[in-house]
Amino acid sequence: MSLLPSKSMEGDQADKVDDVCTREHCFHAFDALYCALTSSDPISPNFVDEKYPLFVTWNTRSSRAGRSPKLRGCIGNFDAMPLREGLAEYALISAFKDSRFRKIERRELPFLECGISLLTDFEDASSYLDWTVGTHGIYISFPNPSLYPPSSSAPSPLSSSAYLPRFNSRDTLTATYLPDVIPDQGWDKAEAVESAMRKAGWNGAITEETFRTVKLRRYQSRKCVVGWEEFVRWRRENGDDDIS
Repeated sequence: MSLLPSKSMEGDQADKVDDVCTREHCFHAFDALYCALTSSDPISPNFVDEKYPLFVTWNTRSSRAGRSPKLRGCIGNFDAMPLREGLAEYALISAFKDSRFRKIERRELPFLECGISLLTDFEDASSYLDWTVGTHGIYISFPNPSLYPPSSSAPSPLSSSAYLPRFNSRDTLTATYLPDVIPDQGWDKAEAVESAMRKAGWNGAITEETFRTVKLRRYQSRKCVVGWEEFVRWRRENGDDDIS
């Protein structure tokens, strides 16, 4: 997974705020997984092959009413990709290569839902708190705290990180949360950034000074979700009489 947000897509996507992410995108991703697991013939996608950074999320729906779906895999790419290729590719990567989970199997298909997030409106934040819960996703990067000495002259927590020393990419920790994750978890901004730092791999103390080393890039997303039953109907409408 590419973690470094690309700045090249910002101008091209500034105006695409409505009807960006559609059910057809979800069906195309679902179709990639279905065909990989069943050796069925894929259905040609019926959407414009635009370029976006994207994430594909697989959830397992509970059979009990009122229970939220459980995450089954989620991986994406911050570089803008052609949607037809990118959605199919990351549908399989998130299904089979998310290290947090075992590979999705054919028997799980009837319980799955597929969520597509197309990322837009990337902006460099002025501080680690310069973003809005429920609107923005966050991408953070910070120097590995074990590799730099404590300093009493760190900038204000509300300043930018312009005065931080430069570190090699191998010494930098990174993580992201999509916009919907943060309100779902009930976090405020500081809690979300702290959790992202843990996700990035830092297990030591997180102090005010550590927070001040974070560089944050905020972004928004357009999301759509479909379940197995909807996907089955879509396959049938497109000529597959054998799917059940």
